[in-house]
Amino acid sequence: MRYLLFDLDGTLINTKEGIVKSVYYALDFLGVTEDEPEKLERFIGPPLESSFRDFYQLNETGVRRAVEKYRERYTKKGQYECEPYPGIPALLRKLKECGKTLFVATSKPGVFAEEILRHHQLLQYFDGISAATLDGTVSEKPDIIRAVLKRLPEADLRDVVMIGDRRFDILGAKECGIKSVGVRYGFPEPGELEKAGAGSIADTVEQLLEILLKAGVR
Repeated sequence: MRYLLFDLDGTLINTKEGIVKSVYYALDFLGVTEDEPEKLERFIGPPLESSFRDFYQLNETGVRRAVEKYRERYTKKGQYECEPYPGIPALLRKLKECGKTLFVATSKPGVFAEEILRHHQLLQYFDGISAATLDGTVSEKPDIIRAVLKRLPEADLRDVVMIGDRRFDILGAKECGIKSVGVRYGFPEPGELEKAGAGSIADTVEQLLEILLKAGVR
């Protein structure tokens, strides 16, 4: 495993606070009431447009307005309301020392992903970022993974692995013909990673490092 693709939200960074507060801000603007705030965690990981559409049955105008209001708050505050998971800086440093090539592959727009990594002094560890576009033309994980693979034309797909906390990461890896590692310390629903068919699953950042350096991935 030479090429490691990391999801951002729920894998490298705990972005729950900024995302949940910004979703609530958008829903409140639209007059949508959510009596179970914990359900807003469902927005962590999937494309934003799809989440507003699927979870609240908004029409395209509603989705567009929701995304606009979400980003209004997220740009000012939300992207800074997050922290790397404990042990992530050390994990990235160790992987680079071992000669791994690291990429971020995220459904978050690149402008936010880059700023978050820079803010937390993690940008230095990555050879590139593949992310969603602000206009939504690129948002699905398989397309984001393929964009990384295009930058690695000589890579053997057996040497590439996608690491993430949601089924979108695992299924995207399958569709692109690469291995996957699921992480339970993020925001997966019970059994989600197993059902999606993750090659390996880590409960902690420490276990993730062990898998990536020693145990290998199926």
